[in-house]
Amino acid sequence: MGLALWIVPATPGSAQVTQLKQAIAEAAAKDKDIAAFYKATGYKPLWVGITGKDRARRNAFLNAVDAAADHGLPSQRYDANELKALISSAKGPKARGALEVEMSRRFLQYARDIQTGILKPSSVDGDIVRKIPYRDRLATLDAFSKSNANGFIKSLPPKNPEYTRLMKAKLDMERQLARGGWGAKVGAKSLKPGQSGANVVQLRDRLVAMGFMRKSSSASYDANLQKAVQLFQQANGLSPDGVAGASTIAAINVPMESRLQQVIVAMERERWMNRPRGKRHVMVNLTDFTAKIVDGNSVTFSTRSVIGKNQDDRRSPEFSDVMEFMVINPSWYVPRSIVVKEYLPAMKRNRNANSYLEITDSKGRKVSRSSINFAKYDEKSFPYNMRQPPSRGNALGLVKFMFPNKYNIYLHDTPAKNLFSRQVRAFSHGCIRLNDPFDFAYALLAKQTSDPQGFFQAKLKSGQESYVNLKEPVPVHIMYRTAYTDAKGTLNFRNDIYGRDARIWRALSREGVALRSVGG
Repeated sequence: MGLALWIVPATPGSAQVTQLKQAIAEAAAKDKDIAAFYKATGYKPLWVGITGKDRARRNAFLNAVDAAADHGLPSQRYDANELKALISSAKGPKARGALEVEMSRRFLQYARDIQTGILKPSSVDGDIVRKIPYRDRLATLDAFSKSNANGFIKSLPPKNPEYTRLMKAKLDMERQLARGGWGAKVGAKSLKPGQSGANVVQLRDRLVAMGFMRKSSSASYDANLQKAVQLFQQANGLSPDGVAGASTIAAINVPMESRLQQVIVAMERERWMNRPRGKRHVMVNLTDFTAKIVDGNSVTFSTRSVIGKNQDDRRSPEFSDVMEFMVINPSWYVPRSIVVKEYLPAMKRNRNANSYLEITDSKGRKVSRSSINFAKYDEKSFPYNMRQPPSRGNALGLVKFMFPNKYNIYLHDTPAKNLFSRQVRAFSHGCIRLNDPFDFAYALLAKQTSDPQGFFQAKLKSGQESYVNLKEPVPVHIMYRTAYTDAKGTLNFRNDIYGRDARIWRALSREGVALRSVGG
């Protein structure tokens, strides 16, 4: 049932209608977008009228803000209860005009929050340089006024299936939290198959509560428990050996509230990316140390990656761009920061240090080391560049994948293959190194040649630096998800290696986002 307004029906052109329009104009004057909307519509009310459409808009919006916390939004920002009170008490044109504009203001705030996020990401962390697809406020109001109210509001949240799955996981976790969460923590430092006792029961009960195994009365670390531990390890980026060692126990004992925070942060991050990602796209999840090719909603290729080291000038940034070409047998043009901070000091001590690097002038011409007095230069005055010619020992390996950007970040091969066997793989200067770069190249080239492997290998064996354009450029999304779902819909968690999610949660909390438990 719709909320009633204290309205005396008015005929067109009556004094009351005129007074209402004047009140709306006065109340809207402080917001140029809202003022422009009402001016274009002749100050016709959108919310406080007496028609069926007016009631439908009121009720659709109030129902939406009632459910705002389901999305991890700060519901008090829109305050459904206060709006209901204002609607019930609005008497006279002036009060109704003020209410009309206030509802439009809160509606636009809600629309922006649920479409593109509560926070400005770069203000939380300078390495989150993602461009947010903000919608025009005036266009939003105009489209809403011409649409089915319920349908329009339901269209606002991200339509990416991942957002829907994260929201379901959030609601499930909130219900579980109301029932007591995941139970007691596991008291042992480590456990292994064959053991029994109270600590094994704690492990069993916690994994049951998490959904990794069915209820059991067994007090021993049997095959069923071992399988559950393996499933948990897979979902948490751990080696799936079925042994509950120190790292596995630590992950199992992470409080449910902390995991719920990660899910809410992941939903905010999805809102920042609320735009089409490309029918085919590359997705790099920094926290998972993987790079994937996604076709439709299916992962068709996946490889391990190495990402930027957790240092101020090396962390990999988050952004989206478009891969345009690959370079086979690439040269490495050494970034200026590396030239002056790492190589120049070494060459001051020994001019022949790092002899595999060529020194070039501003026009790209090779300069003999013997002609340079390295000692007289510092970081600011050193006038030369450095280049490593194509080779198997090249820092970029034998192929790099280019999506030109001002951060000088790209995907590439590497001669340092040993790093891919490590569980935590944060070692680069910021670029993304791939464990299977050739297979990655074949998968990309398969869209434009019948023999991608043969084509690639012919270029490679030539030893010459070769640029190969992608006939269909591929969007690349460098993301950071410590909570995400896999192809089976299983909720996965990863460590917050750069501390970004912790900063986002603190910022969300300051905006009024809070954890909750949901009964029923």
